[in-house]
Amino acid sequence: MIFTEEEVIFYDTDSGGVISNIAYLRYVEKARCRLFGSLGMELTSMTESGVYPTVVRTEIDYKQGGRLGDRLKVEAEIDSIEKLRIVCKFRITREVDQTILSEAVQTIVLLKLPEGKPVRPPNEWNKSIQ
Repeated sequence: MIFTEEEVIFYDTDSGGVISNIAYLRYVEKARCRLFGSLGMELTSMTESGVYPTVVRTEIDYKQGGRLGDRLKVEAEIDSIEKLRIVCKFRITREVDQTILSEAVQTIVLLKLPEGKPVRPPNEWNKSIQ
């Protein structure tokens, strides 16, 4: 499991100062990149290996609205690994009161590009499952 921190700034909000739904997805994407980096799949190594994590499904539940200036904690972890699919879970909370603002699940497939051929996740990634 990894944690990232975000501060809600102007471009993350709508005209009422509430976090826009697309901003939550951006927080999830940043956390996912760091999660995969912690497993040895850093952004630069992807270019060298030609293997890229590809999102095939995202589900997100918006539980409560965050606001301009909130400090957020984003938790990311691998929930399960199947033959070719990796399921990741995310939780976004407001740090000051630990209110859960959003929870998300993403299904990822590793693809070898440019062929577009699915690649099995490394066996050692199973150790990262909580």
